[in-house]
Amino acid sequence: MKLHPPFPCNQCGACCRHVNRAGETQCLDRGDGICRHYQTDSHLCAIYDKRPQICRVEDQYLLNYQSQYSWQEFIALN
Repeated sequence: MKLHPPFPCNQCGACCRHVNRAGETQCLDRGDGICRHYQTDSHLCAIYDKRPQICRVEDQYLLNYQSQYSWQEFIALN
């Protein structure tokens, strides 16, 4: 299921720079809170096409948040 509009990712890297804050993403921490797959020079994910489920925003919304928020509300919160 594709959500519309798509999540407005601007590749700021915020979600990749605080992986130590959630238990689900702590395993990705390279030791300083930044994801070990985050490329600080390009602000891109080195494994984007094969990234973990927890990193897939639309999937996480459908799995965990759609009963709490509309898609528009979820976008505004993130």
